[in-house]
Amino acid sequence: MILELADIQIHKGQQAAFDEAIVRGLHEVISHAKGFCGFKVNKGIESPERYVLMIFWDTLENHTIDFRQSPAFAEWRGIVGSFFAAPPIVEHFDLLAKSS
Repeated sequence: MILELADIQIHKGQQAAFDEAIVRGLHEVISHAKGFCGFKVNKGIESPERYVLMIFWDTLENHTIDFRQSPAFAEWRGIVGSFFAAPPIVEHFDLLAKSS
């Protein structure tokens, strides 16, 4: 399983609207993508405009090709993109260890 980690910074004062938009986009768009395994989204306490989005995929290609090169990516960005203060920083990770 691959972890996609997106560090998102949104415009000030948009937290409530973004909270609704990101959850809607995750449920309506991303959760239907090939290889999607789940998600977590956390919002900043000290930095309330910062969000950390974690999406779990079967393979790296499920995100980078199957999703990013599909019409669903434009649909996702249409829901959340206007909130971004800067492009999200996105990286992918393999699991090394976890607690039981």
